[in-house]
Amino acid sequence: MPHIANFESHMFSIRRTVALISGCAALLLSGCVTDSGSGSAMPTAAQLNKPPTKDRVLWNYRNGLSALRQGKQEEAKLQFDEAISVIGNIFGSDKSAKKSRNYFNEESKKNFIGEPYERVMAYFYRGILYWMDGEADNARACFRSGELMDGDAEKKDYRSDFVTLDYLDGYATFKLDGDGSDAFKRAQEVSKIGQLPTYDKKANTLVFLEFGTGPTKYAGGEYGEELRIREGRSVVRGAWFKTGNKAIRIGAYDDLNFQATTRGGRVMDHILANKAVFKSTTDTIGNVAIVGGAITAMNRRSQNVGLGIIAAGVVSKIVSAATTPEADTRTWDNLPQFISFTALELPLGSHTATVEFIDAAGRIVPNLTKTVTFTIVEQRDTVLFVSDH
Repeated sequence: MPHIANFESHMFSIRRTVALISGCAALLLSGCVTDSGSGSAMPTAAQLNKPPTKDRVLWNYRNGLSALRQGKQEEAKLQFDEAISVIGNIFGSDKSAKKSRNYFNEESKKNFIGEPYERVMAYFYRGILYWMDGEADNARACFRSGELMDGDAEKKDYRSDFVTLDYLDGYATFKLDGDGSDAFKRAQEVSKIGQLPTYDKKANTLVFLEFGTGPTKYAGGEYGEELRIREGRSVVRGAWFKTGNKAIRIGAYDDLNFQATTRGGRVMDHILANKAVFKSTTDTIGNVAIVGGAITAMNRRSQNVGLGIIAAGVVSKIVSAATTPEADTRTWDNLPQFISFTALELPLGSHTATVEFIDAAGRIVPNLTKTVTFTIVEQRDTVLFVSDH
């Protein structure tokens, strides 16, 4: 009986020490967290509708595209201009990005600018809006900026391989009385739809199309440290643009699934992998130390040593729990899967066009047909944007 009493006494001492160490460590860690102030006033409606700074660009992306689809061009320009003012400074200093590399800060806490394909699309849509305003030079600048954003793929074969961007870069140059042949050649080299249409200076109607649901992100790996892409899906594979006696079949120039999944590794991937290794290692060390310390503490002569080992193990476990290797899965989630373009010459005046979206077999997809009314003027190109959303 005295042996049982001594055993229970030892175990009680061990449990009490572990609890004390855990409580102190948790208190220490909590001192690093800023109190939001439970007694503060309730946020106003305006505050609730305002995104946190770290998500501002993501909101700009989503809201800008929604506005463009609704024909709210001024709102769309405002949203994309705000986003581009941030992503245009991608090579500048960003304290939030630096903090996210720390073992105890989540990547999702950094200011969002998106993956390359997302940044490219912001410039693509802003370029369309510039061309709508008759500013082909600024449109071209946006397409070229998009090409730059697409240039940091890990594998050389996938750098700057947006067909639409190169094609439009050349077309805008051609419209501005320059030589767009180099850009056209680049577009043709990466085209997956065969021969691209040659530039037609007489074309006065430019039609931009998008269809399908774009890719999203999710986390994989033991600790969610791996950024993975869930591909979007689309029944639509093209469209017929019909007006008057003209009927033009339009295929997809670019697939955002392809663009999102061929980027290769990111610098942040290596950082997150190291975080995951650190988290796993400190967790294992904590387990071993706690078990080993408990065994050592069973002997009265080495009880203090055992308790010290347990203390180190508990701290290691707490450090492991505080390590945040999770990948940032915030996504511009209203992007399309496909983007496309066509240009044609129409007589001056008012027109009505029908856009029939078709599947891979060429069949018209029901309930998606759009009717567009527009006017052709002599001074500048008429630019149409049509979405199946």
